[in-house]
Amino acid sequence: MSESCCGDTGSTTGATLTATASVALVGNPNVGKSTLFNAATGARQRVGNWPGTTVGVTEGEWRLDPGHALRLIDLPGTYSLLPISPDEAVTRDALYDPGNPPDVVVAVADAANLARSLYLVSQVLEVGLPVVVALTMTDIAADRGIDVDPQRLSMALGVPVATVNARNGNGTAALAHAVGEALTLRTVPASPRLDAIGDADSLADDDDPELLVAERRYAWAHEVLAQTVGESRATTTLSDRVDRVLTHRWFGVPIFLAVMWAVFELTTTVAAPLQDRLGDFVTGTVADGVRGFLTELHAPEPVVGLLCDGVINGVGQLLSFVPLMLIMFMLLGLLEDSGYMARAAFVADRLMRTMGLPGRAFLPLIVGFGCNVPAISGTRVLANPRHRMLTALLIPFVSCNARLVVYMMLASVFFEQGAGTVVFAMYVVSIALVVVMGLLLRGTLFRDMASEPLVLDLPPYRRPSLRVLGMHTRQKMSGFLRTASGIIVATVTVVWLLASIPLGAGTFGHVDPADSVLGGVSSAISPIFAPAGFDDWHASAALTTGFVAKEAVVATVAQSYSMDDPGDGGAPAPLADALRDTFDHSSGGHALPAVLAFMIFLLAYTPCMTTLAVLRQEVGTRMTLFSVALQLSVAWVLAVAVFQVGRIFW
Repeated sequence: MSESCCGDTGSTTGATLTATASVALVGNPNVGKSTLFNAATGARQRVGNWPGTTVGVTEGEWRLDPGHALRLIDLPGTYSLLPISPDEAVTRDALYDPGNPPDVVVAVADAANLARSLYLVSQVLEVGLPVVVALTMTDIAADRGIDVDPQRLSMALGVPVATVNARNGNGTAALAHAVGEALTLRTVPASPRLDAIGDADSLADDDDPELLVAERRYAWAHEVLAQTVGESRATTTLSDRVDRVLTHRWFGVPIFLAVMWAVFELTTTVAAPLQDRLGDFVTGTVADGVRGFLTELHAPEPVVGLLCDGVINGVGQLLSFVPLMLIMFMLLGLLEDSGYMARAAFVADRLMRTMGLPGRAFLPLIVGFGCNVPAISGTRVLANPRHRMLTALLIPFVSCNARLVVYMMLASVFFEQGAGTVVFAMYVVSIALVVVMGLLLRGTLFRDMASEPLVLDLPPYRRPSLRVLGMHTRQKMSGFLRTASGIIVATVTVVWLLASIPLGAGTFGHVDPADSVLGGVSSAISPIFAPAGFDDWHASAALTTGFVAKEAVVATVAQSYSMDDPGDGGAPAPLADALRDTFDHSSGGHALPAVLAFMIFLLAYTPCMTTLAVLRQEVGTRMTLFSVALQLSVAWVLAVAVFQVGRIFW
């Protein structure tokens, strides 16, 4: 099988490759489009909204060779250029943009499901832009007994075809060469002949023109298949045999839960020692060194307090979770790259639909376990506006990675060896909460809405690629650190300032935080949480900054305790001991149910201000305010219930 070949039909015009040239990636979902994009652009990417919409589109710089680079656009996956959802409309609009169309379209086609990909290719060929076809999944096609000849496919389509395996880099150079030639020659392909059904004049009165055109496209696709695909042999693949177990009606859900429990247990077991050492180094060695250096320079005491008690202590506590997040991202990347996460969505969808939730809505809900912000944006894959609104209202109850950092801090302090199981339980509670709230909303505000099944292509199981895994982990970690660093530095600065301003006696920078503006405001709020067992200003302050971002909870906790007056002239108590004393005192000796109640409240209340901003874009101001009120009410009720029931047993 050759790596690439080029068609030679159509007219050409002279043009030169420029650094501002743009290439659009178009393809069905799960054909390897995003993997190809990541391989081509590496870390040179950014995500922004398509002009005139709120749909996010990823762009990156693709360096064809040392002298040439272009703008690569990863458009949302679609099965057709006749859109049924906002993200599919962006793909159509991008190709038909009269003001700034892409210079070349790379149509990504799945060799294992070529007929379905060719349906979209037939529409792309009619756009009137230079086209290159990237043929992916050829190894999977071979395993299924399907042999696609790229040379014949190129001749049948009249455009260059490059066989690509982005996971290992094979064929990417050939694709780059084909794209470079297409940019230079500007060859516009001929439109496919869709005359398999007959002329439009011969339509009967009751014929549906759109349906007939679709039938013509499929007929054309099968004609192309007959010319390019050798004799196929029916085979039962390893993926098929494994799926009989992992997607089983009864076994699928328990297996999924067991896999996720193993992920959290392994993460906490491996990361805990690294986390302790890194935390002690940053908040101990580094902070003491900086404090000593600033003291020798006779720096003003407020500056020393801000840097040591504020920035270093708050940011350092968050940085101690870098090993945990790194291991978590790697494990989840393994599951995703192997193909298992798509099966998890399939299994969970079956469960969710029995609870009355729309089937396809589970896709953005899955994304929410990483971050609620792109998950809410991802509701645009749903064609029904009511489905989009309901799913957007449920996503804030999905436990994101930012909450994971707080879970880990509290679970490792209070539950030690059982920390992994406790964190896993929080995610189970999150899923249950989504189901219950979905049923509640479906029975009230959305009672007139009909559900729809999930249509999902299950990708084949693959051996995880170290290259793809490394890129996935690096992108996730850089995103986490980039988001957290800016928010945390700003938050700890504000917290330090509020904790340094006295409410009564004292001077700026010389006040017990409990008697400061921060302590006073937090103390006024804390009685609300007395029924939940954490009536303490430290907890209230942390939950307040958590409205900005959940990463700020850890920094605020660490900072507020580090600034506490020890009372005897010594150093403040270690954070773990201080946390145990606080929850034991505020709960009347029932620390474990109190800390569980705190974690439940953290899970259910408003994720962050960015989530609210995106939610407002999707559902409007009125429904966003309703969402906040709902989240706070549910969080408080659940926290009180957990503590009041838990204190009976602990």
